[in-house]
Amino acid sequence: MSAATEKSAVATEQRTDRIQPAKAKREWTRPGAIVTSIVMIPIGIIVGLPFYYILVNTFKTQQETAASPLALPTEWRLDTYQRVLEGQPIAQVFANTLVVTAVSIVLMLLIGSLAAFSVIMRRSKLINVVFVIAFLVPGQVTLIPLYRLFAELRLVDSLQGLIVLYTAGSVFCYFLIVGYMRSIPGEMIEAAKLDGAGPWQIYWRIALPLIRPILITVGVFQTMWVWNDFLTPVVFLSSPQNQTLVLQVYKAVGEFSVDWPAFLALSVIALLPMVIFFVAMQRYIVNGLLAGSVKG
Repeated sequence: MSAATEKSAVATEQRTDRIQPAKAKREWTRPGAIVTSIVMIPIGIIVGLPFYYILVNTFKTQQETAASPLALPTEWRLDTYQRVLEGQPIAQVFANTLVVTAVSIVLMLLIGSLAAFSVIMRRSKLINVVFVIAFLVPGQVTLIPLYRLFAELRLVDSLQGLIVLYTAGSVFCYFLIVGYMRSIPGEMIEAAKLDGAGPWQIYWRIALPLIRPILITVGVFQTMWVWNDFLTPVVFLSSPQNQTLVLQVYKAVGEFSVDWPAFLALSVIALLPMVIFFVAMQRYIVNGLLAGSVKG
C-alpha cells in the first residue's frame, strides 16, 4: 500500500512539473504581459542608465571619462577608489552618517508610534490637528528660524543637533502608523485594561508587535531620506569631523574643475549601502504596505 502511494505521489509530482512550465509560458505569452514588457524594459533601461554611467566611469581616468562617458573602460582600474579611500576621511564620515541615521530612525519611530497610540487611546483630535499643521509647513521655510534657535542652544555644527532636526520626520511616521494602528481591535485593548495593564504595557506588549510591518516600512523610507539628505547637513554642519557622506561627495566638486572619477567613486560609496539595504528590505516594504491596505 505504501509503495502504491509513493508511486502515485511521484506521478503527481511529475505532472505538476510539466504543468507549471506550460502555465508560466502561457502567462508570458498573454497580450497584456507582452505589452507590459515592451513598456517596462525601455523604462528600466532609462532608470538604470545613470547607475551604469556612475559605476563605469569610476574605473576610468579623467581623460577617458571626458572622451567617452558611456563606453566601457579600456582597462578596469581601481586607482580611483584607492585614491579616494586614502585621501578622504571615509571611515569618519561613514560612521557619522550611520550614527545619525540609526538614532534618528529609532527616535522617529518611537515618537511617531507613541503619538499614534495616544490618539487611538484618547480619541483626541487636538494631537491630530497639531501634526497636520506641522506636516503642511514646508521644512525650507523654517530653516532660518531653526538655525538661529539651534545657534542659541549650541546645537549648530553637531551631530546631536542634526539628530534633533531629523526627529521632525516623526510627523510623517505618525500619519502612516496611525492609520495602521486603527486596525487593532478595540476589544483587545479593553481586555488588556481589564487585566490591569497600563498604557505603557498595552503599547509595548500589544500595539507595538501588531504594527511591526508598518514600522519596518516607515523605517526603510525614513532611512533612505536621512542617509541621502543634503540640505539639512549643508546648512547646519561645517566642521570636517562632523561631515556626512553626502557632504563628502559635495566637497569633491571643485570651484573651477571637477575630478569626475573621484566624484563618481564617492557617489558609489554613498549609494551602495542604501542599494543593498533597499534590496534586502524590499520584501518587508511590500508586506507592510499590503498588510496595511488589507487591514485599513
